[in-house]
Amino acid sequence: MRKDVRILLVGEPKVGKTSLIMSLVSEEFPDEVPLRAEEITIPADVTPERVPTHIVDYSEAEQSEEQLFQEISKANVICIVYSVNNKKSIEKVTSHWIPLINDRTDKDSRVPLILVGNKSDLVEHSSMETILPIMNQYQDIETCVECSAKNLKNISELFYYAQKAVLHPTGPLYCPEEKELKPSCIKSLTRIFKVSDLDNDGILNDNELNFFQRTCFNTPLAPQALEDVKNVVRRNMTDGVKDNGLSLKGFLFLHTLFIQRGRHETTWTVLRRFGYDDDLELTQEYLFPMIKIPPDCTTELNHNAYLFLQSVFDKHDKDRDCALSPEEVKDLFKVFPYMPWGPDVNHTVCTNEQGWITYQGYLSQWTLTTYLDVQRSLEYLGYLGYSIIYEQESQAAAITVTRSKRIDLQKKQTQRSVFRCNVLGARGSGKSGFLQAFLGKNLQGQRRIREDHKSFYAISTTYVYGQEKYLLLHEVMPDFDFLSEADLACDVVCLVYDINNPSSFEYCAKVYKQYFIDSKTPCVVIAAKSDLHEVRQHYSLSPHEFCRKHKLHPPQPFTCSTTEAPNKDIYTRLTTMAMYPHMAQADLKNSTFWLRASVGATVFAVLGFAMYRALLKQR
Repeated sequence: MRKDVRILLVGEPKVGKTSLIMSLVSEEFPDEVPLRAEEITIPADVTPERVPTHIVDYSEAEQSEEQLFQEISKANVICIVYSVNNKKSIEKVTSHWIPLINDRTDKDSRVPLILVGNKSDLVEHSSMETILPIMNQYQDIETCVECSAKNLKNISELFYYAQKAVLHPTGPLYCPEEKELKPSCIKSLTRIFKVSDLDNDGILNDNELNFFQRTCFNTPLAPQALEDVKNVVRRNMTDGVKDNGLSLKGFLFLHTLFIQRGRHETTWTVLRRFGYDDDLELTQEYLFPMIKIPPDCTTELNHNAYLFLQSVFDKHDKDRDCALSPEEVKDLFKVFPYMPWGPDVNHTVCTNEQGWITYQGYLSQWTLTTYLDVQRSLEYLGYLGYSIIYEQESQAAAITVTRSKRIDLQKKQTQRSVFRCNVLGARGSGKSGFLQAFLGKNLQGQRRIREDHKSFYAISTTYVYGQEKYLLLHEVMPDFDFLSEADLACDVVCLVYDINNPSSFEYCAKVYKQYFIDSKTPCVVIAAKSDLHEVRQHYSLSPHEFCRKHKLHPPQPFTCSTTEAPNKDIYTRLTTMAMYPHMAQADLKNSTFWLRASVGATVFAVLGFAMYRALLKQR
């Protein structure tokens, strides 16, 4: 909400602008009225909305036209004062003041206007008959107030309405001509409804309505009050209440009713609680809360974030098959202004036989986004309403910033859950196949992937000594002359060569010698396409000799040309090396390092599958 409000009073001479200000301040009619009142500031603690308010007077006798224009540009709301007993001052509202103000303000961000009929103590009749056509003609006019500076009638109300016109404007919410909410308001309230509909059944039941009420107004609704609200909707529309819950139509109707009854602040309170600004856009502060990430640290989702994302998955997995169909994905992202996941996501994470993203794949994609682009992850969690549903200050509460990798190396242990493996190799060496095999796709399945749907990332879970970890594979484009810091920053490196191509290994050897020979990052050489005939490499040393010379593990044979899903042992080994780089070096000559990793993977893969089946059954 705006931090302060600036109210400007304009109008013809002698209509009582200065008297209105002085009557407000002193709570009595002044005996002597100066040509112009000094600017006054009403402190936040004495205003109904708890916002400091500046009231500015204008005097034609004391100020130039240029000064008037400056004040118009600074004002948040302008009160055009006329005298109810002076027809000429009323005529000047439309012939002079409104055109003058409109000429000096941007068409897309017009200042709200309030018509103020002063000196109501001097007449028996009301000026409203004359003023209503003017209000209907000009959309910028928020309201009209008749008052008297002399007997203090409606003075406080006048400035309250002026403040309200700034803090709770009608313009962005409602179209008076059509008597309905504006499209941008409907869009915002629809997102709020969907976020609040915790079970995604299309209605807000009593528990959801109470949670919504508590979230926005810090107080639950009494059972009778809940029933009264639903009865109001029932009396006015047929499909506003369904199964004793509030439908989207009913929810929108209630807000229309609030606005029509002058209770704009109710709708604005809801909008602002859910992150919207005065233009009904989600604020930068809401979407991108501050989070400090020191160098050499990574970002991961914490336990609460995974629980929240699991609940989001559950409420959209309508058929309970532990996978999201294209329609379910579309429904999940209806609260976003755009579709965040493209077709490449289906080849970045695990999918089922139909190519739909599984529960594990869904969590993996969120893990990937958080690791690679935490700001994007915060934005996405903002759209889903994480901080509101979990009653946190911001989405930043969902993120764990890991400790520096340097400290992990010193202590020879890590608390990280996500490990990055950069996959390097010459063109055609089998890097893409290596990534897709991690997701369970054999060569036949990979050939069905469209070129424009391919991904340079693959992420899934592995088990290392009983702990579930995420391994993130990144295929680095082969550019030997330039590898960026991002290409080099990782926990383990895979150097892939094609055993059937005599020129393939040379790239791996050169990249290793230039970038990784003195690095503490563990490296593994992958002998890809091991189902094919192995040919002699043109490089001066054979891959085995090269690995022996540089104290690397022997080349690991790998193929994805299998009838079933490819073997995944190598990915567990990579995760183990990433977690324990010191052990990878120390156990180089000891084959039990690989054996322990492989046995652990097999045992926990079986356990993992059993847990997955149990989860499926539970759902």
